[in-house]
Amino acid sequence: MKKITILAVAFSCLIQFSCNDFLVTTDPTRVEGSLFFQDQTQLQQALNGVYGQLQSITNSAYLFKEFNSDNTTLDFNPLDRGGAAGWEAFEFSTVNPGNGEISNLWNSYYSAIFNANNTLEKMEASAVDEADKKVIRGQLKFIRAFYYFDLAQYFGDVVLVTNTLKTPDEAFELIKSPQEAVYAQIEADLKEAVDALPATYKSSEAGRVTKGAALSLLGKYYLTRKKYTEAVATLKQVLALGYSLNTNYADNFDPQKKNGKESIFEIQYQGGNDLGEWSNFTYLFAPRLSKGSITGYANVNPAGRNIPTNDMIAAYEIGDVRKDISLKSGYTLNGVFYPIPYVSKYNYPHTISGRTNNNWPILRYADVLLMLAEAINEQSGPTGEAFDYLNQVRARAALAPKSGLDKAAFKTEVLHERRVELAFENHRWFDLKRTKSPAELAQFMNAYAIKEKQNPTVNRGGIAFNVLDYVYEDFEYYFPLPAPQILINSKLIQNTGY
Repeated sequence: MKKITILAVAFSCLIQFSCNDFLVTTDPTRVEGSLFFQDQTQLQQALNGVYGQLQSITNSAYLFKEFNSDNTTLDFNPLDRGGAAGWEAFEFSTVNPGNGEISNLWNSYYSAIFNANNTLEKMEASAVDEADKKVIRGQLKFIRAFYYFDLAQYFGDVVLVTNTLKTPDEAFELIKSPQEAVYAQIEADLKEAVDALPATYKSSEAGRVTKGAALSLLGKYYLTRKKYTEAVATLKQVLALGYSLNTNYADNFDPQKKNGKESIFEIQYQGGNDLGEWSNFTYLFAPRLSKGSITGYANVNPAGRNIPTNDMIAAYEIGDVRKDISLKSGYTLNGVFYPIPYVSKYNYPHTISGRTNNNWPILRYADVLLMLAEAINEQSGPTGEAFDYLNQVRARAALAPKSGLDKAAFKTEVLHERRVELAFENHRWFDLKRTKSPAELAQFMNAYAIKEKQNPTVNRGGIAFNVLDYVYEDFEYYFPLPAPQILINSKLIQNTGY
């Protein structure tokens, strides 16, 4: 029965919140739903649990949104090939239905969706004031839409569930919904969130989903769907909500300046304690043998993942101040310099080894400006307004303004600007998919692969590339469904090509 409880839609009766201490239980292995969701305190605790699952999903999101693009690679370990069939497959385009990370991705998203659905259902019978319910409902609808927006881009057609299942048998009747139906649900949820959410919260609730976050994600949804008129109208509403660019680009990532004026939505982490809410991205991204030269703690072995590629490093223009903030060309250990680049955007001092205090940005005002520039260009060509939004971002990076580009050149420039402005923030893969057909994406990635094979970013220690490494095909535009889900439910149809 264990396979059933981790099935994609998480149809078990267990509530799997990340903050378990607030749950009232009659049995240490089961939560009795009727004993919870009764008042404002319990409902807020349940909502916090839903927010908490955003952390675990974000912890590995770089694999699926950044690592499998042309932005990053790995610090290759010729002595340990244990990750070749798992996380490394996203770099080398060798993902198959048996990949464990694909199963983890699917299960974690549907577990989180179950908890959002469960809270939405149970809260209706609570004694909480309707005005408070409306705001909580808006947050939950945003989070559910965020998850399904990712899933639809990852997999195409996916299982769409907006209510909890009452019996295990129901799960075996589930089939994939067309991507169009999933997108329709995303749009409906985000529109409801826009109407329900406030523009700001009191300082003690910083980090919660706001109207600006809902509008920004809805605008990104419209941009992805190529509904440019709706994208422009929606994103322009964000401009009136008081956001602005930080003068200093690094302030977006400084743990001492969380949730600042440019932040629209970021995943909250807290380091320096034993509460289990810390992040550890600098440990994941530092080169394998760097010891404490980057993290500050010599007793650790960093993972060497998400290493900036030569191609990514070359994308920065001369004088772009973002480059030195976002990445470093190597590290020095015991007086020796090792030319292995690494992501430095999340590398800040912290008080406990392995427990950093960095939040993860999901939506920033710079993202909105660049989406607006892209949508206006697609709608009516590169107008002066479109150039203005683009050049606001470039000016902060100490770069000269762009002008005189035609529609095609402007589109290319915006994509390039998004690459360097939002580098290592998990935007690249979806940006490439949004702007390219499956055939175009395969061609683009194969061209990148040739360069990386000829001149690997990181020395491979004499290990040759596998014949299947860096071979991209059209069908890889979407991930495969996890093999265990197909075995559990024969009505789920595998994606084409796998």
